Amino acid sequence: MADLASPLALMVRKLEIHTPLQPDDREALLSLPHTLKTYEPSAYLVREGEAPEQCAVLLSGFAFRQKLTGQGMRQIVSMHIPGDALDFQHLFLDIADHNVQTLTRADVATIPRTALRNLARSRSAIGNAIFVSTLVEGSISREWVLNVGRRDARSRLAHLLCEFAVRLDVLGLAGDQGYELPMSQEQLADALGLTAVHVNRTIKSLEADGLITRNRRRISFPRWDALRDLADFSTRYLHLEHAR
Repeated sequence: MADLASPLALMVRKLEIHTPLQPDDREALLSLPHTLKTYEPSAYLVREGEAPEQCAVLLSGFAFRQKLTGQGMRQIVSMHIPGDALDFQHLFLDIADHNVQTLTRADVATIPRTALRNLARSRSAIGNAIFVSTLVEGSISREWVLNVGRRDARSRLAHLLCEFAVRLDVLGLAGDQGYELPMSQEQLADALGLTAVHVNRTIKSLEADGLITRNRRRISFPRWDALRDLADFSTRYLHLEHAR
């Protein structure tokens, strides 16, 4: 297990969900040079068009990946939770093709791109773990395309809520009574391809059917199986076969 005293321990734990690592590989990751910083909501961690020099790892709080149309319309294309490395792809791609912003106040560790890239090249197990992590991100991205393109509003929202619950639970970040949903209705709309008004109606519809309960932003799931069925949700695309 990773040394929980290290700021990078959660990143190592997240990598090991998909690829078990040996103790010396864990130690090499935990020993990477890094800088700690706290960001306020909506701060940019990656900017489209820039050449990233650091790899950001989310230690606490939440972040999202987004693209903008030429007219400034935003599409949120992924959500990120503590332990996520936010730009593994930029170890080998020189220009960012999207933006990453903090969703909430967040603690972030930034690792020099060259240090992480050299480690991935010199230790095959670490390189493989990073490669698998990016493949899983691609799998999640494909599911999000399906969600926005082919599911109705209730199923779209239910699917996002189910995914968020499972991803948090795997890392022990969700409680018995659900979790705090960090997204506003406007942000949910930008992730689901809906309007904020439609999201509001859909949330109330799920609540009226007893599929979710709300206490401010805390969401719980009294009828998890029914919500999962409505969402057409399977964990297959999350590739959790090695999750502890």
